Order: sequence, then C-alpha cells, then structure tokens
Amino acid sequence: MARLQLSVVAACAVLFALAAPSLAGDADMLQDVCVADLASPIKINGFPCKANITADDFFFAGLKKAGNTKNPAGSVVTAANVQSFPGVNTLGVSMARIDYAVGGQNPPHTHPRATEIIFVTQGTLEVGFVTTNNKLFTRFVTVGEVFVFPRGLVHFQQNRGHGPASVIAAFNSQLQGTQAIATTLLAATPPVPTDVLAKAFRVDNEDIDAVKARFQ
Repeated sequence: MARLQLSVVAACAVLFALAAPSLAGDADMLQDVCVADLASPIKINGFPCKANITADDFFFAGLKKAGNTKNPAGSVVTAANVQSFPGVNTLGVSMARIDYAVGGQNPPHTHPRATEIIFVTQGTLEVGFVTTNNKLFTRFVTVGEVFVFPRGLVHFQQNRGHGPASVIAAFNSQLQGTQAIATTLLAATPPVPTDVLAKAFRVDNEDIDAVKARFQ
C-alpha cells in the first residue's frame, strides 16, 4: 500500500510538471474540458468533445493491477491515454503502467509526440536512450527512482532484477504514439522490402526473412 501511495504521489507530481504550457506536447486548450467522443465519425486533429459528461469521464482505474507479461517481450503496457481515458482529451497529459516479467523488456521504441518520464514502483531496470548522434545514455534504476526519455528518441527498459518489475510512466501528450523499432521495420503492412532491410543492416536477404518470420 505504501508503495502504491508513493507511486501515485510521484506520478501526479510528474503530470503537473509535464502539463506546464512551455512543455506541453499538444495544442493548448480552448475550453475548460473536452471529454473525447470516441464514437464520433468526425475526424479532426484529436477528438471532438462529448456533449454529456460526468465525473466518471475523468476517472480511470486501469493502472491498479499488474498486466499479463506472458508474451515474447515479457512486458506489457497498460495505457491511460485518450483512447482508454477520454477525460484527458485536450489536457496534454497521459500515463501508463508498464509491467515486466523476469528478464522482460520494453523493446527499443520511440514516442513521436511526447517526452516520457518513469517512476519505478517495483524491481530493478536497465534503461536508456540513444541520441541523434548515436550516443547511448543508460543506467540502472530501482524502486523510488525516476528516469526521463526525451521526446522522439529511441529508448528501452530491461528488467535486470530477480523478480517482476513495474513502473508508472507519464507523458506530456494525450496520445504519445509509439513506434517499436523492430516491429515497425519487420512487421509493417505492406512489408518493408527485404532487400531494403538487408542493405540497411548489411546482412543477406535470407537473414532478414528469417527474422521477419518471427514477427508474423
């Protein structure tokens, strides 16, 4: 319970900091609230406002429980962004809970629309990001510690402890967007041509086809 309370307090502080206008990743609000109408057929840059709203639109309970990490990566992200939490529409903030099995990884990925900051609630992780000059910044973080990943840069988290791990993440966007590098390149639809990837990675076409098969 104490760990949960600490994580909630830290996450709220992070969200308030990220919500500052000078740091906001999204456009400024033009009204007090604009709960997303996810069912609307209208397509705009964001989501149109729902006409009738209640307090429940500004509530989300999805981060209370650990997610299922039984997958090839050994991790799962539970998002509290506008697609699952309509009340954050136009507010320029969102959150997520990330759970990691032993040895689990949140694979190298980017968020094109947001900076991410994580607060470790369980376990020990190796985290890092790579700059546009191909310099890696990495270190170990553990319970109660914070690490930030600059907007748009490739980053990752790997569980290096002997038990499960988890973090609370905050973003300065209602919908940060996520591109997992391996999945983007190897499982795109339609597929990126094999010879393009083979030349980029300086391997044979057969090597790329073998790896692509693992992402089907």
